[in-house]
Amino acid sequence: MIFKAIIIGLLLFVIFSLGQALSYMIKDEGKSDRMLNALTKRIGISVLIFILLLVGQAVGLIQPHGLS
Repeated sequence: MIFKAIIIGLLLFVIFSLGQALSYMIKDEGKSDRMLNALTKRIGISVLIFILLLVGQAVGLIQPHGLS
């Protein structure tokens, strides 16, 4: 259960970081690197989430199910 909560928390952080990048894009008008840093964080966390999902499935913390 805690593993799923961590994944959900990281997904919420990705959405927050995307919102930050949007606000920096509007405020700074391309004059600073804050938008680039926010998007870099988002990509890094997204890769971490993907790796955690693969590890969670391999270890058995996450059980895949069919759509039938």
